[in-house]
Amino acid sequence: MTENKEYTHAIEFGVRDYECDIQGVVNNANYQHYLEHARHEFLISRGISFSALHNEGIDLIVSRIEINYKYPLRSHDKFVVKSVIQKEGNVKLVFIQDIYRQTDEKLIVQAKVTCAAVKNGKPIRPEAIFEKLKLT
Repeated sequence: MTENKEYTHAIEFGVRDYECDIQGVVNNANYQHYLEHARHEFLISRGISFSALHNEGIDLIVSRIEINYKYPLRSHDKFVVKSVIQKEGNVKLVFIQDIYRQTDEKLIVQAKVTCAAVKNGKPIRPEAIFEKLKLT
């Protein structure tokens, strides 16, 4: 994962009881939900709407996700997802996302999420998205 990140977006969450498994820790799949919600909020904060894109026939899709689980979250933990976005080549968006527990700023998860844009099912170069994200 990328070191020396300058995050450009952060969003706070709290762990809900039903997100935990029998061991009392957040089930690993729930981290992907946290990361996804943070990506959506990041894009919305930059004026990019998934529904508006979809209505234009454009969809942003995850093509690859890498997650390093460092430490578990537990019920009622407060945490923050910090994100930065990068352009990879001419067609990919890469979100670097880290989750930190708020009480002690402990690193919980490191993730790299690679996304591509498709229009009517075919890969495209998402110029308008790059421009809104100031990635051109």
